[in-house]
Amino acid sequence: MEVKSAEFVISSALLSQCPADNKPEYAFIGRSNVGKSSLINMLSRNKKLAKTSATPGKTLLINHFIINKEWYLVDLPGYGFAKRSKKEVAKLDQMIRSYILGREQLVNVFVLVDVRLEPQAIDLEFINWLGLSSIPFAIVFTKADKLTAAKVRANVAAYERKMLETWEEMPPYFVTSSEKREGRDEVLSYIEQINTGLKEG
Repeated sequence: MEVKSAEFVISSALLSQCPADNKPEYAFIGRSNVGKSSLINMLSRNKKLAKTSATPGKTLLINHFIINKEWYLVDLPGYGFAKRSKKEVAKLDQMIRSYILGREQLVNVFVLVDVRLEPQAIDLEFINWLGLSSIPFAIVFTKADKLTAAKVRANVAAYERKMLETWEEMPPYFVTSSEKREGRDEVLSYIEQINTGLKEG
């Protein structure tokens, strides 16, 4: 897929404020500081599309970006918030869950996972919740440029072993590096494949 245009559309605090049309939506979510904004900017080839920040947990709203006037890339607030009150965390959690469970246009959630870390309970809990809620999702391993290729493979294999303790099979996954533009074509091809299926269906 060639990304010809990528534009910010709206930031929403409520599901009812999201765009009213029926274009397919692909949501990106992950723990604070997982490299979500960098990944979104890499996919869209627009360094300023999503605001990157040195302070984790900057995304506090549901942000819609329209890609090629055909589909929405949705930047969701992270989970495992850094330095937030319990009330704020509960509010953000409610916003995320109401969007994921209530948004009919949502066709896939990309869960971002830092490939440098061993499987984190918070990521696995969120992944299991998506599975129990019957929400289609894929895993995006980020920051692959920070490790050797062999270490990346070993860490992904460790993740797979952990997942297969509770899952029958590994969901689709992608290994990415925003720095090196690694995994970009694979993620975009996956989105294109789903969009094509939706048109044909």
